[in-house]
Amino acid sequence: MKKEKNPFQISNPDKLLFPDMGITKLEYIKSLYELAPYLLNYTGNRNLTAIHYPDGVGEKSYYQKNIPSHAPDFIKRHELDGTEYIVMDKVETLLWMGNMAALEFHIPFNTLDRPDYPDALVFDLDPSEGQPFQQVIEAALTIYETLKELGIQCFCKTSGATGMQVAISTGQELHYETAREINHFFGQYFVEKYPHIFTIERKVKARGKKLYFDYLQMWQGKTIIAPYSPRANITANVSAPVLWEELEKGVKPEDFTLRTIHARLKDKGDIFKQLCTSPLEPGLKAVMDKLNLYQS
Repeated sequence: MKKEKNPFQISNPDKLLFPDMGITKLEYIKSLYELAPYLLNYTGNRNLTAIHYPDGVGEKSYYQKNIPSHAPDFIKRHELDGTEYIVMDKVETLLWMGNMAALEFHIPFNTLDRPDYPDALVFDLDPSEGQPFQQVIEAALTIYETLKELGIQCFCKTSGATGMQVAISTGQELHYETAREINHFFGQYFVEKYPHIFTIERKVKARGKKLYFDYLQMWQGKTIIAPYSPRANITANVSAPVLWEELEKGVKPEDFTLRTIHARLKDKGDIFKQLCTSPLEPGLKAVMDKLNLYQS
């Protein structure tokens, strides 16, 4: 009996994609396979923007939005404004992307079925040049404690690079316009309350050594690194959700890598899951009602 041809073959399995870590393409794809039950929860209903490094970290890269003509038929596609995006909704698609040396997976703030409604309010915390990660942690904890005083539950994750993101569930109830307005309010609020920590100054040179509270990033068409996505840096970091008590004890981006994230997930599971399955955060709605900002 003739065997069926394997529909998926790994090209150049021994190619080093993360040279400093000794991670080959084969090891990378195996790691993606283990990450699939978690990562696909965040990419499976969204347009995907990927960053490819055909010759590994440190070499030339390219962004991919449009699906290439040679993509297999099993890959789901979604057209938006003249771009035919990949929708990474199954393991086979993830592994194919890994074989194409896609080392980062970026997603929009909304799902395909609710294009005008982000599923979380996201504070993107971007350190200025030379700022240590400990200062990013301190800024995130400042936000956490302040929101706690306001009765608002929030979650956080490392970007996998130098920053962090703090997120509040919206239950996909807030239009982008409203979400941008409330994000701007919080940006100004934190700058006024903690002027020595935060800035919303868009010009990099004018930020000094303050942390940039990027309220503008959360908008239609813009993207953010997906939870559990690898990052193309020398230590093979992963964008990892973290508990606030872990942040208080101290963490580093390189604590969460392609070689350590799997044990962590087995131990703690997906601690970001609640964010994406919750309705509009009651504490946030209460604050918005006081500010007359709530409109679905």
